[in-house]
Amino acid sequence: MGTATIRILVVDDYKPWYRFVSDTLKNQPELEVVQHVSDGLEAVQQAEQLQPDLILLDIGLPSLNGIEAATRIREISPTSKILFVSENRAVDIAEKALHTGAGGYVVKSDAAKELLTAIKTVLEGKRFVSASLAGQFLATASLSAAQMSLSWMVMFISGIG
Repeated sequence: MGTATIRILVVDDYKPWYRFVSDTLKNQPELEVVQHVSDGLEAVQQAEQLQPDLILLDIGLPSLNGIEAATRIREISPTSKILFVSENRAVDIAEKALHTGAGGYVVKSDAAKELLTAIKTVLEGKRFVSASLAGQFLATASLSAAQMSLSWMVMFISGIG
C-alpha cells in the first residue's frame, strides 16, 4: 500500500536554510521538494505552474515579501497549503502572515524540533504556531478580548447615562 508523495515548494533566499530543509525532508519518503526558489515573484510563478501540496515560505524575500506572495498564491493555487518559516518573531508579523490563509508559522530557530510536526499539522488542515510565539499569541488574544469587553461596557454605560 503506497502513500502519495507530498510535493513541496521551498521559498527562501538563505542557502544554508535550504540545505537544512533538504536534509530534514530527505529522510521523509512521503515528502518531496519539487522546487526551490529564492524570491517572492518566483514563488508566485512556481506555485501557479507546479500547484504544490505545500509551500514553505519565508517572509523576508527579494522582489516580493512572503506575505504578499502568499496573498497572490492563495488566488492562483488555492489548494496549496502554506507554512511560513521565518526568523521574524514579531507577533504582528506572524498574525499578518497567518491572515493570508496560511496554515502555520514556524520560527527558524525552532525548526529543528518543530518543522516536521508543523508540516504534518498544516497538511492535516490544522493551525501550527511555534511554541516560542504561542504564548505571545495567547496573551494578545486575551488582551484583545478584555479590551473588547471593556469597550462594550463603556458603550453600554454611556448609553444609559
